[in-house]
Amino acid sequence: MNGQTRSQLQQGMEVDIVLKQDQRTGKTTRGIVKDILTKSPNHPHGIKVRLQDGQVGRVKNILK
Repeated sequence: MNGQTRSQLQQGMEVDIVLKQDQRTGKTTRGIVKDILTKSPNHPHGIKVRLQDGQVGRVKNILK
């Protein structure tokens, strides 16, 4: 699943995010969702989340 729809995300899910400094390269970082920061139900670039380790980025992939 892609990370463009807020309703698909929950705290504790494992996701791949793109950090702000990695937007040009598209390098992803894997982690567990701590907080969902985007308030709108959809976002074309991915829902912004904070991982448990404190990193913030936009979700590119939701892992099962």
